[in-house]
Amino acid sequence: VRVTVFVEVQARFDERSNLEWGERLEAAGAQVLYSYERLKVHAKLLLVERREQGRLRRYAYLGTGNFHEGTARLYVDSALLTARPAITAEVQEVFRHLADRGHRPALKHLLMAPSGLRSGVEALIDREIEHALNGRDAGILLKLNSLEDQALVRKLYDASTAGVEVRLIIRGICCIVPGIKGMSERIRGISIVDRYLEHTRAYVFTNGGRVEAYLASADWMERNMDRRVEVAFPLLDPTVKQELLDFLELQWRDNVKARVLDAGLTN
Repeated sequence: VRVTVFVEVQARFDERSNLEWGERLEAAGAQVLYSYERLKVHAKLLLVERREQGRLRRYAYLGTGNFHEGTARLYVDSALLTARPAITAEVQEVFRHLADRGHRPALKHLLMAPSGLRSGVEALIDREIEHALNGRDAGILLKLNSLEDQALVRKLYDASTAGVEVRLIIRGICCIVPGIKGMSERIRGISIVDRYLEHTRAYVFTNGGRVEAYLASADWMERNMDRRVEVAFPLLDPTVKQELLDFLELQWRDNVKARVLDAGLTN
């Protein structure tokens, strides 16, 4: 069995632990790759390749949270385990890039920072704007830890002005002001702080009735878009996608732990 592991030694509060695990993995025979200079790897990926009945099969895990025994008891995260070739082949492309930064990953489904996540998200917002302007169903639902990137904030204001209904579930920093006439009157937001720390990042786009949903390692912050390796991934299976949509709708209707984010910061 050949094992390759990328260890992020810039992980906040876990630098020593990650280095120790890297050394233990190397001692066990694994190939260990370490951090890039000035670029933190924040994506959470796992890829298993094996031969089954003479054929190569791949299985991929893509998540919003770390493999961390401490935070696993405290954080709420989401992940996808898939054997879908369209996704597993692109996860392999990401790992090839981590091993060789000169390799440009060929990605159709995954959105990867710092090279393609920002432009991909902007294109998805622009598509919702086009739907709204042409009288089709248009909406954006975001669940994030933080919404701070000013360019994306402006994009959401543009979407609201064009008629896109924007719903935000933001646990922490939120630099958007909902409910301002002529700018953000179609933007509504809540924040949920409960027993466990809300850590899932999800992006949902109505897309004229053909809903697209992504999970991601990235918040909408400048550092995540431009200075980290992040991955957002679509939920292509209708059943899995609906499970996420149902979960987000339950959170949106929360009337116990949710507080409203409004222009006056009254709550």
